[in-house]
Amino acid sequence: MVGEDVLYLPIRQLGELLRTRKLSPVELTDSYLERSERLGPRLNAYATLTPELARRQARAAEQEIMQGRYRGPLHGIGYAPKDLLATRGYPTTWGARPYAQQTIDEDATVIERLNAAGAIMIGKAAMIELAGGLGYTSGDASLTGPCRNPWNTDYWTCGSSSGSGAITAAALSAFTLGSDTRGSIICPSAHCGISGMRPSFGRVSRYGAMAIAWSMDKIGPMARTADCCGRILSVVAGHDPRDHDSLPSARSAFRYPDPVKRAKPIRIGRLTNVFPKADPAVREASDAALRLIAAHGAIVEDAELPDGPFEEAAELVILMEAASSFSDLLQTGRCAELSDPHGQINGYASMEFSTVDYLHVQRVRTFLQQKIDELFNRFDVIAAPGQEGTAMPFSAPPESEDVEHPIDSRQPDAISSLCGLPAITVPCGLSTARLPLGIQFIGRALNDGAVIAAANLFQANTDWHTKHPPIA
Repeated sequence: MVGEDVLYLPIRQLGELLRTRKLSPVELTDSYLERSERLGPRLNAYATLTPELARRQARAAEQEIMQGRYRGPLHGIGYAPKDLLATRGYPTTWGARPYAQQTIDEDATVIERLNAAGAIMIGKAAMIELAGGLGYTSGDASLTGPCRNPWNTDYWTCGSSSGSGAITAAALSAFTLGSDTRGSIICPSAHCGISGMRPSFGRVSRYGAMAIAWSMDKIGPMARTADCCGRILSVVAGHDPRDHDSLPSARSAFRYPDPVKRAKPIRIGRLTNVFPKADPAVREASDAALRLIAAHGAIVEDAELPDGPFEEAAELVILMEAASSFSDLLQTGRCAELSDPHGQINGYASMEFSTVDYLHVQRVRTFLQQKIDELFNRFDVIAAPGQEGTAMPFSAPPESEDVEHPIDSRQPDAISSLCGLPAITVPCGLSTARLPLGIQFIGRALNDGAVIAAANLFQANTDWHTKHPPIA
């Protein structure tokens, strides 16, 4: 078995060890499997382990590399997809009791592309039931139980990509795939101290993925570093005629590293009107990260998101589209089998929205997209804390809405998700309770390279991404 120090290596270093035959794909896979079998249950991190498949893929990768047929940066690298992605021969439970026995006899497009790249599937990551599509109130809302944060197992990982966050943070695989409709990659990545990226809408195919909101769902990587995310995105991005929202080939393909050298310093807008209730330590960590980036050549100036009911618009789009996505579950009454009381009833309220309601929201959305696009005439990326606080303990009460000031939360995830913008969060500190803090960079639609470049600049001059949780 290889040591923990190797299992925590970024993809660039792992790939070089595998390519030069200093590390065996079989040995690496066996080590990830052993660690997953030992630590995965403590974290409720996996929906399913796939040891037979993993070892078969690892043997094939080893043989190919020995014969000089190296496929690229993910060849022989272990990963875990979120359990809303179809995988032939294994359950795809969507994290929900009504689908506990579901199997889908094909692979999602992203799984096909990772298979073609020679990546090794260690298992399928646990998730919040239906990825929170019908609502939920706590991390307990999962077929596999609450997913525990490797930094402190009394705390939750956050978001519907909860297992993906835990698996990556605990080095149970080299990377994972998550899904993001309104922050479900960004939140667990920030709370688990990893790098997680939501690509531009339409860049990565959702074919074979459970749908929540067709106009907002994205699939993206969660890994050690921004550089890892760029390498993964270059493999899974690209046009897919089976996804009706997939962008044309010329716009969906993603080349990494970017062959075009940046001639000017990166321009970063520090968002001053988000997370007004943020923990001061969170804001200070984010500001310190931006000061450091500025000291290494970036231009950082204050910026603001436009005013408007944009968070509410994002939530309404999800509610209305989810009622369509899960119409069978609602019509049969099987949502009563869900774990969370909110999820059991929320869809019925969503069915009461009208076509007129939906069109009104889309008009708000179009206005926001225009305003956001204008902001990127001044900046390459905008920046904010990864989240307004650290990971939450399981003992914390469910979140409640502030009816007097409903917009005060100022969630950049909702606004940027509604506009289909790329975003990445990377670790930038630890709280006094030794819980991770993150900073996120958001770019103009299809400028995924800019958010990776900003994060790479930060990680080239810091070591927060090398910190590991105290789990063994």
